[in-house]
Amino acid sequence: MPDQLSEELVTVRDSALSFLEDVIKPLEASVESDEQRAEIAAKVRHASQAAGFYYKTQPAEYGGKPASTLELTMLRELWAAVNSQLTGFIFGPAPGILHAAEGVLKTDYLEPVMRGEKRGAFAFTESDSAKRPTWARIDGDELVINGQKSYVTGGSSADFVSALVNVENADGSKAGTAMVVIDRDNPGVEISRQYTSMEGGGHTSMEFKDLRVSSSQVIGKIGEGMPRALGNIGNVRLMVSAQATGMCMWAIDFVEQHLAGPHRSGSPLGDREGVRMRYADMRIETYVARSTLYRTARLADTGDNVVNETIATKVFCTETAGRVIDMAVQLVGGQALVRGHPLEALYRQVRSLRLVEGASDLLRINLAKGKLELKKGRL
Repeated sequence: MPDQLSEELVTVRDSALSFLEDVIKPLEASVESDEQRAEIAAKVRHASQAAGFYYKTQPAEYGGKPASTLELTMLRELWAAVNSQLTGFIFGPAPGILHAAEGVLKTDYLEPVMRGEKRGAFAFTESDSAKRPTWARIDGDELVINGQKSYVTGGSSADFVSALVNVENADGSKAGTAMVVIDRDNPGVEISRQYTSMEGGGHTSMEFKDLRVSSSQVIGKIGEGMPRALGNIGNVRLMVSAQATGMCMWAIDFVEQHLAGPHRSGSPLGDREGVRMRYADMRIETYVARSTLYRTARLADTGDNVVNETIATKVFCTETAGRVIDMAVQLVGGQALVRGHPLEALYRQVRSLRLVEGASDLLRINLAKGKLELKKGRL
């Protein structure tokens, strides 16, 4: 439960709340243009470094002080609960899929990422129209890659992408999957499309045409690609779940203030029984979602396999957020649909959460498979 935290985590939580109140909220209020936002983002990073939050997502060997899954979950929920774009600059860059990189991958990619000199993107989703998933053929000490990744977030501005590919031996036999680091400016990489989704995120569709990369660009070994990809996705799913419950908390607080305020009827909207029932539903669902989130975070810290638990958490928390924010819009009324209203923006953002890192129904299928065929998961 969120309220069953150690004294150490309570201290971190209180410090985080003070940071949000003293740093994030005043800076958010001062943002007047997109150009100014970059300057203010630098101020957030500097303040976060001074407060120690910046280093909680970074490995100790790079000067970081990595936090537990439970601590990161708590903090990510708090960041989302203030509904500010500036919270995205609090944590420093994390190694992500490169966390176990060695050799050239460590010196040329992981270390520059940790220093903030390079940016990577994760290329996982295949094109719906592709005849076969992205594949690579082994040719001596190189891989020759062909295929298309249809939804690479930040792909147009990234220096490199970590792509999941299906690898074949020279004779055509299967060698397994691999995570391959691919430089964005490699001649065999083409951006076929750039687009912005409804929540405001920038994405690209990326094609690989007879792209040659050294076998040293493979993260780990050939055959480990899918487990590595799913491990990274699992971490992101828990992050998304924390963002979803934080959104719920912000929306509930906003609605509570609206219901207590003056209304044209002469009495506060919150006096009406029907409105109170809907408001109660918002609180009930958020309470259960937060309980799910924190239980899964604690399980993850034990080192157990929590793939199915993370799936369940991601589906439940994001779908709860969808219902809670939809009801918030309904209770606030038409003004919440006007572009620029905080609920209008949140409504667009929360819809994407049921698709990122696995659509809800696909995750349901994977969860059932995990239990019925692999005997994984618990209640």
